[in-house]
Amino acid sequence: MITEIAPAPERVASEPARRPRGRRPAWDEVPRWHIYLPLSIYLLFTLIPFYWILLFALRPAGSTSLVPWPMTFDHFGKVWNERAFGTYFQNSVLVGVATLVMTTLVALAGGYALARFDFRIKKAFMLALLCTQFVPGALLLVPLFEIFANLRMINSLASVVIAETVFQLPLSMILISGFIRNVPFSLEEAAWVDGCNRFTAFRIVVLPLLRPGLIAVGSFAFVHAWNHFLFALMFLSDQGKQTIPVGLNTLMSADSVDLGALAAGGIIAAVPVVIVFAFIQKWLITGFSAGAVKG
Repeated sequence: MITEIAPAPERVASEPARRPRGRRPAWDEVPRWHIYLPLSIYLLFTLIPFYWILLFALRPAGSTSLVPWPMTFDHFGKVWNERAFGTYFQNSVLVGVATLVMTTLVALAGGYALARFDFRIKKAFMLALLCTQFVPGALLLVPLFEIFANLRMINSLASVVIAETVFQLPLSMILISGFIRNVPFSLEEAAWVDGCNRFTAFRIVVLPLLRPGLIAVGSFAFVHAWNHFLFALMFLSDQGKQTIPVGLNTLMSADSVDLGALAAGGIIAAVPVVIVFAFIQKWLITGFSAGAVKG
């Protein structure tokens, strides 16, 4: 009796296809440890300084323990009450919010002009804006100090706000103009046909679409004004008008450094920025990516 033998299944169908030579491995072909190991090392080096700051801020003075226990908040009370960090914090908030508003408004007007109008020196003006990004802020201290001294604005928060706004405007205008270019001009034309003037069409049609770009520009201006040290140090001499970066500098002297108070002040300075980025990170990434691409 002859029994018919079924053909063996083809191995080609069950075996994974071999990768041709010279082709880079796809994402799903890379072993997971090749990805997680470098990320873990990077995360470790990133978190160690933050843990060290928390350790000095939360453990008692004179302690050498590597664990903040027993935990104390005496350093926070010291810098907030005895070192006038409450006043520094309020001044930093005023400077940051004022810089955010002024930078956003001026950059919005200038970015719209760069995106929607053609004029003779437009390319040269854009090149000049880009070149200003190569000028360090320290070079602007002497001329700005002379200007503010002649205007009798030294030792006022307004001088710091104006300096921060001027320093942030070039990059902010470039980002806003790139974002406006991604908004179709036909939307504004349709609003004109419906009877809107240019300002009304911009306010009703274009402005709502610029939310990610405005959030990106505003948050960048706020964080820079919050962390900037040079302008506040040079233009503010009264201790009651200084900002948090200058206040942190007062915790360090030539003879000694109060590490616990300095760490507590650093955490107070960092918490608002972390909270801001936690809430706006989605719009921030969208805004910077859209503003950097020419439509």
